[in-house]
Amino acid sequence: MRQADFEAMVRRMAAEVPEEFLDGVAEISVSPKASAHPDRPDIYTLGECIPLPATDDAPGSVQSRVVLYYGSFKAVARDHPEFDWREEAWETLTHEIRHHVEWRARAPDLEALDEAVEQNYARHDGDAFDPEFYRAGERLADGLFRVEDDYFVELPRVRGTGSVAFRWAGDRYRLLLPEEVRGPAFITVTGVAEPPAGELVAVLPVRGGWRALLDRRAAMTLDLVAERWPE
Repeated sequence: MRQADFEAMVRRMAAEVPEEFLDGVAEISVSPKASAHPDRPDIYTLGECIPLPATDDAPGSVQSRVVLYYGSFKAVARDHPEFDWREEAWETLTHEIRHHVEWRARAPDLEALDEAVEQNYARHDGDAFDPEFYRAGERLADGLFRVEDDYFVELPRVRGTGSVAFRWAGDRYRLLLPEEVRGPAFITVTGVAEPPAGELVAVLPVRGGWRALLDRRAAMTLDLVAERWPE
Protein backbone atom coordinates (compact mmCIF):
# COMPACT_ATOMS: atom_id res chain seq x y z
CA MET A 1 0.00 0.00 0.00
CA ARG A 2 1.31 3.46 -0.91
CA GLN A 3 1.77 6.02 1.87
CA ALA A 4 -0.85 8.37 0.40
CA ASP A 5 -3.42 5.55 0.35
CA PHE A 6 -2.49 4.59 3.91
CA GLU A 7 -2.92 8.18 5.11
CA ALA A 8 -6.33 8.42 3.44
CA MET A 9 -7.41 5.15 5.07
CA VAL A 10 -6.30 6.36 8.51
CA ARG A 11 -8.24 9.62 8.05
CA ARG A 12 -11.39 7.66 7.22
CA MET A 13 -10.89 5.43 10.25
CA ALA A 14 -10.33 8.41 12.54
CA ALA A 15 -13.66 9.84 11.37
CA GLU A 16 -15.38 6.65 12.58
CA VAL A 17 -14.13 7.04 16.17
CA PRO A 18 -16.77 8.57 18.51
CA GLU A 19 -15.90 12.18 19.29
CA GLU A 20 -15.88 11.67 23.06
CA PHE A 21 -12.86 9.37 22.72
CA LEU A 22 -10.97 12.00 20.74
CA ASP A 23 -11.39 14.73 23.35
CA GLY A 24 -7.86 15.93 24.00
CA VAL A 25 -6.32 14.21 20.96
CA ALA A 26 -4.55 17.14 19.34
CA GLU A 27 -3.59 15.29 16.16
CA ILE A 28 -3.74 11.92 14.42
CA SER A 29 -0.91 11.67 11.92
CA VAL A 30 1.06 9.23 9.78
CA SER A 31 4.85 9.18 9.89
CA PRO A 32 6.90 7.68 7.04
CA LYS A 33 9.46 6.21 9.47
CA ALA A 34 9.86 2.60 10.54
CA SER A 35 10.10 2.35 14.33
CA ALA A 36 12.06 -0.81 15.13
CA HIS A 37 12.47 -2.14 18.68
CA PRO A 38 15.87 -1.01 20.06
CA ASP A 39 16.82 -4.53 21.16
CA ARG A 40 14.71 -6.72 18.84
CA PRO A 41 15.07 -5.42 15.25
CA ASP A 42 12.44 -7.82 13.90
CA ILE A 43 9.78 -6.18 16.11
CA TYR A 44 8.26 -2.90 14.92
CA THR A 45 6.16 -0.30 16.71
CA LEU A 46 3.14 0.35 14.50
CA GLY A 47 1.81 3.34 16.41
CA GLU A 48 2.36 5.54 19.41
CA CYS A 49 0.39 7.85 21.68
CA ILE A 50 2.66 10.76 22.59
CA PRO A 51 1.66 12.89 25.60
CA LEU A 52 1.92 16.65 25.10
CA PRO A 53 3.00 19.10 27.79
CA ALA A 54 0.08 19.84 30.12
CA THR A 55 -0.72 23.14 31.76
CA ASP A 56 -1.81 21.45 35.02
CA ASP A 57 -2.42 18.03 36.57
CA ALA A 58 -6.15 17.91 35.92
CA PRO A 59 -7.15 14.83 33.86
CA GLY A 60 -9.15 17.01 31.46
CA SER A 61 -6.02 18.94 30.50
CA VAL A 62 -4.20 15.85 29.18
CA GLN A 63 -3.53 16.12 25.46
CA SER A 64 -1.89 13.61 23.15
CA ARG A 65 -0.68 13.15 19.61
CA VAL A 66 -1.39 9.79 17.95
CA VAL A 67 1.08 8.66 15.30
CA LEU A 68 0.95 5.61 13.02
CA TYR A 69 4.27 4.60 11.46
CA TYR A 70 3.79 3.82 7.79
CA GLY A 71 7.36 2.51 7.51
CA SER A 72 6.67 -0.02 10.27
CA PHE A 73 3.50 -1.22 8.55
CA LYS A 74 5.41 -1.58 5.28
CA ALA A 75 8.23 -3.53 6.96
CA VAL A 76 5.85 -5.94 8.69
CA ALA A 77 3.81 -6.42 5.49
CA ARG A 78 7.00 -7.23 3.61
CA ASP A 79 7.83 -10.05 6.02
CA HIS A 80 4.26 -11.34 6.42
CA PRO A 81 2.35 -11.83 3.15
CA GLU A 82 -0.93 -12.36 5.04
CA PHE A 83 -0.65 -8.93 6.71
CA ASP A 84 -4.00 -7.10 6.67
CA TRP A 85 -3.27 -3.37 6.41
CA ARG A 86 -6.81 -2.27 7.19
CA GLU A 87 -7.32 -4.53 10.20
CA GLU A 88 -3.91 -3.73 11.70
CA ALA A 89 -4.35 0.02 11.12
CA TRP A 90 -7.71 0.03 12.89
CA GLU A 91 -6.38 -2.03 15.79
CA THR A 92 -3.34 0.23 16.13
CA LEU A 93 -5.35 3.44 15.91
CA THR A 94 -7.90 2.36 18.54
CA HIS A 95 -5.15 0.95 20.77
CA GLU A 96 -3.33 4.28 20.84
CA ILE A 97 -6.55 6.25 21.37
CA ARG A 98 -7.32 3.94 24.29
CA HIS A 99 -3.95 4.92 25.77
CA HIS A 100 -5.03 8.55 25.62
CA VAL A 101 -8.43 7.84 27.18
CA GLU A 102 -6.84 5.86 30.03
CA TRP A 103 -4.29 8.59 30.69
CA ARG A 104 -7.11 11.11 31.07
CA ALA A 105 -8.96 8.69 33.36
CA ARG A 106 -5.79 7.85 35.33
CA ALA A 107 -6.37 4.16 34.47
CA PRO A 108 -3.09 2.26 33.77
CA ASP A 109 -4.55 -1.02 32.48
CA LEU A 110 -3.37 -0.69 28.88
CA GLU A 111 0.13 0.38 29.89
CA ALA A 112 0.34 -2.76 32.02
CA LEU A 113 -0.78 -4.85 29.03
CA ASP A 114 1.88 -3.27 26.82
CA GLU A 115 4.50 -4.11 29.44
CA ALA A 116 3.21 -7.70 29.49
CA VAL A 117 3.71 -7.88 25.71
CA GLU A 118 7.26 -6.57 26.15
CA GLN A 119 7.99 -9.15 28.86
CA ASN A 120 6.58 -11.90 26.61
CA TYR A 121 9.00 -10.85 23.86
CA ALA A 122 11.81 -11.28 26.40
CA ARG A 123 10.51 -14.75 27.27
CA HIS A 124 10.46 -15.75 23.60
CA ASP A 125 14.02 -14.47 23.15
CA GLY A 126 15.38 -16.27 26.21
CA ASP A 127 16.02 -13.06 28.14
CA ALA A 128 15.16 -12.40 31.80
CA PHE A 129 11.51 -11.54 32.39
CA ASP A 130 9.06 -10.89 35.21
CA PRO A 131 7.45 -14.29 35.98
CA GLU A 132 4.12 -12.65 36.80
CA PHE A 133 3.86 -10.57 33.60
CA TYR A 134 1.07 -12.66 32.07
CA ARG A 135 -1.30 -11.60 34.87
CA ALA A 136 -1.44 -8.14 33.27
CA GLY A 137 -2.81 -9.75 30.10
CA GLU A 138 -6.42 -10.40 29.24
CA ARG A 139 -8.03 -12.58 31.92
CA LEU A 140 -10.25 -15.11 30.15
CA ALA A 141 -11.15 -17.33 33.09
CA ASP A 142 -9.86 -18.26 36.50
CA GLY A 143 -6.19 -19.07 35.95
CA LEU A 144 -6.27 -18.46 32.16
CA PHE A 145 -4.68 -15.38 30.60
CA ARG A 146 -3.94 -14.18 27.08
CA VAL A 147 -1.07 -11.97 25.88
CA GLU A 148 -1.45 -11.37 22.15
CA ASP A 149 -1.66 -14.88 20.59
CA ASP A 150 -0.14 -16.73 23.57
CA TYR A 151 -2.27 -18.32 26.30
CA PHE A 152 -1.06 -18.89 29.86
CA VAL A 153 -2.62 -21.50 32.14
CA GLU A 154 -1.71 -21.28 35.80
CA LEU A 155 -0.96 -24.66 37.35
CA PRO A 156 -1.63 -25.36 40.99
CA ARG A 157 1.40 -24.87 43.21
CA VAL A 158 2.89 -28.32 43.63
CA ARG A 159 5.57 -29.70 45.90
CA GLY A 160 8.00 -32.25 44.62
CA THR A 161 7.54 -33.96 41.27
CA GLY A 162 4.79 -35.85 39.56
CA SER A 163 1.85 -35.04 37.33
CA VAL A 164 -0.21 -31.90 37.36
CA ALA A 165 -3.58 -31.46 35.64
CA PHE A 166 -5.00 -28.50 33.73
CA ARG A 167 -7.90 -27.76 31.42
CA TRP A 168 -7.72 -26.40 27.90
CA ALA A 169 -10.53 -25.95 25.33
CA GLY A 170 -12.90 -28.12 27.35
CA ASP A 171 -10.52 -31.06 27.74
CA ARG A 172 -8.47 -32.21 30.73
CA TYR A 173 -4.74 -32.79 30.31
CA ARG A 174 -1.78 -33.61 32.50
CA LEU A 175 1.91 -32.84 32.41
CA LEU A 176 4.59 -35.07 33.86
CA LEU A 177 6.97 -32.65 35.54
CA PRO A 178 10.68 -33.44 35.51
CA GLU A 179 12.34 -33.74 38.89
CA GLU A 180 14.27 -30.48 38.54
CA VAL A 181 11.22 -28.29 37.83
CA ARG A 182 10.44 -25.70 40.48
CA GLY A 183 8.34 -22.57 40.32
CA PRO A 184 8.47 -20.16 38.72
CA ALA A 185 8.46 -22.20 35.51
CA PHE A 186 7.02 -21.56 32.05
CA ILE A 187 6.21 -24.77 30.18
CA THR A 188 5.46 -24.52 26.46
CA VAL A 189 2.82 -27.21 25.92
CA THR A 190 2.25 -29.26 22.77
CA GLY A 191 0.03 -32.25 22.17
CA VAL A 192 -3.34 -30.61 22.86
CA ALA A 193 -6.22 -31.24 20.48
CA GLU A 194 -6.93 -27.56 19.78
CA PRO A 195 -3.69 -25.57 19.95
CA PRO A 196 -3.93 -21.75 19.90
CA ALA A 197 -2.52 -19.53 17.17
CA GLY A 198 0.46 -18.74 19.37
CA GLU A 199 1.82 -20.78 22.27
CA LEU A 200 0.02 -22.57 25.06
CA VAL A 201 2.11 -22.05 28.18
CA ALA A 202 1.52 -23.78 31.50
CA VAL A 203 2.85 -21.65 34.35
CA LEU A 204 4.05 -23.03 37.65
CA PRO A 205 3.78 -19.81 39.69
CA VAL A 206 6.19 -18.26 42.12
CA ARG A 207 5.65 -19.66 45.60
CA GLY A 208 4.56 -17.22 48.24
CA GLY A 209 6.75 -15.90 51.00
CA TRP A 210 10.06 -14.08 51.05
CA ARG A 211 11.69 -16.53 48.61
CA ALA A 212 9.46 -15.15 45.86
CA LEU A 213 11.45 -11.93 46.00
CA LEU A 214 14.61 -13.86 45.11
CA ASP A 215 12.93 -15.89 42.36
CA ARG A 216 11.30 -13.10 40.35
CA ARG A 217 13.96 -13.11 37.62
CA ALA A 218 14.79 -16.81 37.77
CA ALA A 219 11.96 -18.43 35.83
CA MET A 220 12.67 -21.80 34.22
CA THR A 221 11.49 -22.43 30.64
CA LEU A 222 10.96 -25.85 29.08
CA ASP A 223 8.86 -27.76 26.55
CA LEU A 224 6.55 -30.66 27.45
CA VAL A 225 3.96 -32.76 25.63
CA ALA A 226 0.57 -32.93 27.35
CA GLU A 227 -1.38 -36.15 27.75
CA ARG A 228 -5.16 -36.19 27.68
CA TRP A 229 -6.42 -37.21 31.10
CA PRO A 230 -9.94 -38.67 31.24
CA GLU A 231 -12.34 -37.35 33.87
